[in-house]
Amino acid sequence: MSERSVSRQQRQKRWYTVLAPEQFDRAELGQSPANEPDQLLGRTLETTLGELTNNASENNIKLTFKINDVGSDAAYTEFVKHELTRDYVRSLVRRGASKIDAYVTVLTTDDYRVQVQPVAFTTKKADHSQEHAIRKRMIEMVEEAGEERTFEGLVDSVVEGRLSSAIYGEAKTIYPLRRVEIQKLTLEARPEEVAEEEETAVDVEETDVAVDENEA
Repeated sequence: MSERSVSRQQRQKRWYTVLAPEQFDRAELGQSPANEPDQLLGRTLETTLGELTNNASENNIKLTFKINDVGSDAAYTEFVKHELTRDYVRSLVRRGASKIDAYVTVLTTDDYRVQVQPVAFTTKKADHSQEHAIRKRMIEMVEEAGEERTFEGLVDSVVEGRLSSAIYGEAKTIYPLRRVEIQKLTLEARPEEVAEEEETAVDVEETDVAVDENEA
């Protein structure tokens, strides 16, 4: 390809300002180029909570957004993931203490399916029964949070640290804890995807019943 062709392609590309969801005050996430607006759909951008809030102490929290709509000069996103940095999680691990984590899938009140990974760090080594009790309480509280909140409300409670603080307050009565964090929150399915999966499951069940009746 000639230099002239390359320069022509570069000139044809437009730069779009990528914005966070309204939940994050439409903060600017950066710029992204595209020849056509549709090329932007599905692109993901990663930033830190610290960059959004201008608070360096929150740079240990990574946020991922996906572009789901494009305007004349701006691209709009949806939130898809919250995750602690590996370095930060490693810094919380102590020799002679327990790290207790769990994986919980919840359905919010507005039918978003989300996986949440809480993690607790004890002051000293807990025994198996204590670890089991802490994990069980973490799972229960995450499930309750999902059943009581919309997707946006659940994300807010995680990003702002309210859910981890609530878990800490409950679980520390089982065994002394040093810290509780939500290590990761991931959007697994949107309401329309959940509904489609449920319809497919119903179709499969009806087919199975029909087969059984024929065999009978």
